[in-house]
Amino acid sequence: MGKNLNDIWVLTESGITVYSRVLDPRINPQLFGALMSALNLFAEKLSNGGITNFELSRLRFTIIKKNHFIFVANSSNKSKEKKVLNELSRISDKFFELYSEEVLEKWDNDINIFASFENEIKDSLEETTKKF
Repeated sequence: MGKNLNDIWVLTESGITVYSRVLDPRINPQLFGALMSALNLFAEKLSNGGITNFELSRLRFTIIKKNHFIFVANSSNKSKEKKVLNELSRISDKFFELYSEEVLEKWDNDINIFASFENEIKDSLEETTKKF
């Protein structure tokens, strides 16, 4: 797969960002996680399933919910939606391969256990800074 994704966040349903790779230093991963969790909850109240994507300027944010986690990635709005969704789905599958249900059940909210996740997904992430 090509490098379609600029930034990525892995959140709990409650909005805790357990992993993020964000190129723009102005974005606080925990604040972003709380915002995404709130947006998702609001969207779920309005429509069945919640939010799946949205666009800001030239960026598209794609969202997958799986096993009580929310995976969010942004990409150029010129990227093919299906490719981005497939890549994010592959990343979410990889996350649950590395962090089994047993590991997640015993997790004590220390996000440092997820720090090495980037090594597993670096082939999916752009390396250049994208401007908002």
